Formats: sequence, structure tokens, C-alpha cells
Amino acid sequence: MTITPTTSDDELLRRMRSADTQAFAALYRRHQGPVYRFALLRCGSGDTAADVVQEAFMGLLTGRLAFDPLRGSLSNFLFGVVRLLILKHEEPRRRESPLPDSDEDELEPALEDACPLTRVLANESAEEVRRALARLAPHYRDALILYEMHGLSYLEIATICAVDIGTVRSRLARGRAALAKALRLHALDAN
Repeated sequence: MTITPTTSDDELLRRMRSADTQAFAALYRRHQGPVYRFALLRCGSGDTAADVVQEAFMGLLTGRLAFDPLRGSLSNFLFGVVRLLILKHEEPRRRESPLPDSDEDELEPALEDACPLTRVLANESAEEVRRALARLAPHYRDALILYEMHGLSYLEIATICAVDIGTVRSRLARGRAALAKALRLHALDAN
């Protein structure tokens, strides 16, 4: 059977488990880009991002990671696996200057009509935004990247991060506020 762009992930996984290397290659081509971009924005290191993405796909290939299509999409599963691998990688070291990690309402409230992160990237220097994003607490960063950059729903993010939907909403609001504050501080420093 020929692999086409419309061949489902479930079919490709079934064929991959039957040692079809073309099916694995098709899955990799389909999902590697978004998963790598998430990993890169999440950890800030191209080498680490490449390593965790490779580890996730190798786990899928070897059967070490068991994807259940009844529990969600393959892309969301891969986002979750990569997120956990990055957390595991970051565990031994602390970020040099993270913004406050508390869930207190000490940050300025985000505007109701906050622009998506992709619009911010268009208006700000992409490198400034990446640096500000890297200083956010990991749980804020995860929520922002998955929602704003990858367009996932609150429910999908809640599943990936293993939290309630309300927690996703608050992390998005606080993450946006923290990101806006960091960008404002950078703009003030630049002037």
C-alpha cells in the first residue's frame, strides 16, 4: 500500500509496528517540524531540542513509548513526551534568572485582548521574545508555546501538561503578563 499525505497517523503507526521504515519516515516528516519548534522554544537550545525530539521518535519506533490513539492525537502525545524529556533534562540545573514562578497574582493582569505570540514575534525582535520566553517559568512557557504557536486547545494543553483546564487558563494569562512585563523591561533598558 502506498503512503500518501492523507494516510492517517494510525495507519502509519500500524505499518511502522510491522517494520515499515517508510511509514516511520512519513510520521517523522509529518511531526518533526512542529515538535522540534516546540522543543526549541521550550528549552532554548538547538542541540537539546534535537536530542529530545530524536529520543521521542526513537521511543515511538522501538515501542518503548506506547501511544494510544483513543487518548488523543499523535502530535499531542509527542508534545507531551518532549515536554517531559525537557523537564528531565533541566532537572539537574537551574535557569540563571527565571521570572517569578509563583502562582500569586503579583504580575500585572494581561489585557483581555492579548495578541497571540506570533503577532508579538512580528512586532518585536524574535531574539528578544525568545530570550524573554526562556526566562519564564517552565509551566508558563509550555502553555504559551502550545496555545499561541501551535494553536492547541485548552483541553489539549491540559492533557499534555497533566493539569486542569482552569490551570491552563491561569497559566496563559499569567504567562502573557510575565512575557509582556519582560518585553517592556527590555524596551526600557534599550532606551
